Amino acid sequence: MSPATPNLIRYDGPESSPYQLLLAHGAGAGMDHEFMQHFASCLANQGIRVIRFEFPYMQKRRLDGGKRPPDRMPKLIQAFADQLQQQAAELSPSSQLFIGGKSMGGRVASLLAAESEESLPVAGIVCLGFPFHPTGKPERFRGDHLAELKQPLLILQGERDNMGNSEEIKHYPLGNSTCCHILGDGDHSFKPRIASGLTLQQNLDEAIEQVVNFMKKNLT
Repeated sequence: MSPATPNLIRYDGPESSPYQLLLAHGAGAGMDHEFMQHFASCLANQGIRVIRFEFPYMQKRRLDGGKRPPDRMPKLIQAFADQLQQQAAELSPSSQLFIGGKSMGGRVASLLAAESEESLPVAGIVCLGFPFHPTGKPERFRGDHLAELKQPLLILQGERDNMGNSEEIKHYPLGNSTCCHILGDGDHSFKPRIASGLTLQQNLDEAIEQVVNFMKKNLT
């Protein structure tokens, strides 16, 4: 007997919310990872509707338990576009859609917006730890497209993120519509060192506050 198809969409928050966020996972863990669940739950408590989904390779992991690398970027972008089209079609006239994701998921969202020939039906983009370059390879910059984005973009980045720290970001060609908020001593998952005097919960709370404010500010 073939395995049952998993439920590949997660909804958190009030269905009638004017703020709807389509949120994608990072490269190594799916939509049910603790980080993703925490963000969805906290945003839902703030009245934001969060819609989590998984890319095709992660769906296959669920079905057979095998380890697979992420699909190539064109397939990831198309999968995000398909989800966006579906959610936009179901959206209430009184609600607006934002897109984003953790690490790779946020990068895919930003690439989708940058590569679209027509303006996407989204009010803004949220990136939770943007992978500006592979770990240990700062010369392989992945953010050239960000300078051309027309939609408002919020990047939440740990101060010592090994895929783009606060000092590196100062020299990146980010567009006028981009806001990059630095989380004190945070790594790629926003976790600070004990010696910093900060806690992960503090950084997560700050990140949630920034997302909520960004969405409210850009609701048109």
